[in-house]
Amino acid sequence: MNREAMVEVVLPGIVEPEGLEIRQGSAPSAGPGQVVIRMEATGVSFAEQQMRRGRYYDQPPFPFVPGYDVVGTVMATGDGVAPGLVGTRAAALLKVGGWATHVVVDAADLVSVPDGVGAAQAETVVINGITAWQMLHRKARVRAGQTVLVHGANGGVGSVLTQLAQAAGAKVIGTASTRHHAALRERGVAPIDYRTENVPARVRELAPGGVDAVFDHVGGRSIVDSWCLLAPGGTLVSYGSASTRDDQGSKQWPVLKLLGRVWLWNALPNRRRAYFFNVWAGRALSRNRFRARLRADLTEVFEALGRGEITAQIAAELPLTRVAEAMRLAESGTVAGKVVLRA
Repeated sequence: MNREAMVEVVLPGIVEPEGLEIRQGSAPSAGPGQVVIRMEATGVSFAEQQMRRGRYYDQPPFPFVPGYDVVGTVMATGDGVAPGLVGTRAAALLKVGGWATHVVVDAADLVSVPDGVGAAQAETVVINGITAWQMLHRKARVRAGQTVLVHGANGGVGSVLTQLAQAAGAKVIGTASTRHHAALRERGVAPIDYRTENVPARVRELAPGGVDAVFDHVGGRSIVDSWCLLAPGGTLVSYGSASTRDDQGSKQWPVLKLLGRVWLWNALPNRRRAYFFNVWAGRALSRNRFRARLRADLTEVFEALGRGEITAQIAAELPLTRVAEAMRLAESGTVAGKVVLRA
């Protein structure tokens, strides 16, 4: 029996977006414990932008198929997997491999997508939603009445984070370029233009006693300012180094610097805490525990989406074969939310 045709996007090396290669072949088969998902939506995250430059700290060797997450329908199951999964809709966190029409996934990594939630909607809150939820509730433990600062409040993670924080009863201050301020104000966020305003001074005007949590994907000098803006008992969660995206040299060094700062700050005799968030932390020590936590948290995010507490911030939807255009758009900094790729 002939297998279905597959299309995938290959990152062959450090290339411009137009250097991404579209390849065709036969759809893969599911091995023991695995399923094959027919992709309905995947997306362009900051991770792929770094990978294209060879700057993601633990990316695989070139060439490889990028794609941090995927949403689709199970079309085949391998040995040891219930055949009843065929036809069900699911999401999975992958790190790489999602930019393909057919994706092999361990069945244990699947998270059910609720009825009534579209594929593109669900896609916007897989890696972005799980990152936001775990930083907010598992690290910072934000509570009603607190004030938080979200850098990049219009971005993929930032837009989900601001809404989840508000759903938890927190006041949100968000940095973004001016073009996004009207939309942020409509959502009840106090916006700050990181390009033209003195961010620390403006935050202190809005929160004279400091903020209870800062979520910083920028890294570099920003992380020091973020730490200094914390109120007593506050929490800093660093989850990236966007400011070093175009740097040269070691891709591990920016992360090591962040880890060093976090260790030093936590060693100081103070009431503040700092974390460097990595969604994959703990997976090597206990894969079953990692999977259970991810499934529970992503289910919470999907339920929040279903209740309308968060909305899917879709910047654009483009077919997989227009991935170069999608990458350019995601990297432009002109859009709010996530650029979604569809089969």
